[in-house]
Amino acid sequence: MKQGKYTARAFRGILGAAFIALVAGCCVAQSATEITLPGTRVFPESITSTADGTLIIGSLGRGNILRIAPGTTTAEEWIKAGTNGLNNVLGVFADEKGKLLWVCSNRFHDTGEAAAVKTFDLKTGAPKKTYLLPGDDALCNDIAISANGAAYVSDTNQAVVWMLKPGAKALEIAAKDLLLDGADGLAFGDDSTLYVNSVTKNKLLRVELTKAGKSKSVVELKLPRALDRPDGMRTIGPQRLLLAENSGTMSIVTFSGAGMGTVGIQNLKEGLPATPGVTATKGMAWVVEGKLNLMNDPKLKDQDPGTFKLHAVPIPKP
Repeated sequence: MKQGKYTARAFRGILGAAFIALVAGCCVAQSATEITLPGTRVFPESITSTADGTLIIGSLGRGNILRIAPGTTTAEEWIKAGTNGLNNVLGVFADEKGKLLWVCSNRFHDTGEAAAVKTFDLKTGAPKKTYLLPGDDALCNDIAISANGAAYVSDTNQAVVWMLKPGAKALEIAAKDLLLDGADGLAFGDDSTLYVNSVTKNKLLRVELTKAGKSKSVVELKLPRALDRPDGMRTIGPQRLLLAENSGTMSIVTFSGAGMGTVGIQNLKEGLPATPGVTATKGMAWVVEGKLNLMNDPKLKDQDPGTFKLHAVPIPKP
């Protein structure tokens, strides 16, 4: 055997060892239940995911968007602050059918663009379009996409859920009601039922939609326990949602019975720092630490928030 060469048998052995190491590494990454985000004062507010296991995190503190590739546990900056006018980032939502990432961007200081929902290419992160939210007090908080591709956007300050129909150039009102004061997380229970929570009023609401996608009723639901600053929600099945509460709790919410009037809440993870966002992919439910109280409370804002983590648990079967 010449120097620098391998026999066929030895080469096959090396390949086999490398393959085993690769598989083992992938399995470790895929089975991870805790990921620490890099950097300081990230203050993530929302998380979304794609079917292949990609995790996407919106940073309120940095104004950028991070991405964790499938099979890894390392978050890297994907879309920089300021890209296409990106400002303070709240909700993020991966629309795989439309091949878009939807992002809520807001102006919390004196500079930058006003409240808007923005789109980016879901594969490359390239900027696409911007849709301003009407009203001087608008606050774009989160996004859900209907079966026909219409985007629904919660406006926390104006008690409105906006709608952007496919191909439309501007948002229009889908629902406006006093019950929607503090509207935050939203998710579909089925094609005609949109659930919305209020982060300020600790409510969960059902919005029944017409065929045109507009509200025909907004109803406050009776809950088996009190909510504590409910925030992000994601659909994980018919009349089945993931819910994040800023009390540090992630739960599954179900609707059943006559008129889907019976609400069930099953806690999956408790005792975490304030958790504003959830997502689900590859059978796992992920919740993100936001610690937004350390950013919003004047008495706490100078405290070091430390690191921010994502936590995952398996999603139980219905």
